[in-house]
Amino acid sequence: MQGGFSLCITPTAAAELGRQAAFAGTAGLMHLDLVEDTCDEGWLHVRLRPGHCSGIPVARADGITLYAPENQLSLIAGLILNYHGDLSGGGFLISSPYGAESCACGGGFRLATKDE
Repeated sequence: MQGGFSLCITPTAAAELGRQAAFAGTAGLMHLDLVEDTCDEGWLHVRLRPGHCSGIPVARADGITLYAPENQLSLIAGLILNYHGDLSGGGFLISSPYGAESCACGGGFRLATKDE
């Protein structure tokens, strides 16, 4: 990882990332980027895709390497990627050491600043 920027991947997230990458034929490689929320300005959504697409490695765990665009390193530094699954489905969850505020739609988030 470059410049100390990194994202933490929990074991459950690593297992699901590995499953998705293998299913797509890109075993061990996934790409994460943050996209602006269509609901409200200032909110972000995490988009995960198989492969390394473009960018640099930001996290490695349990046989998976996660890539992200270099220009988003400051936004993802210190984030924690988790996965929660149950009988009704599952999804990736993002948390931050400083907290993250969830959008009313449930799919977006906004990072809290250290001052909040």
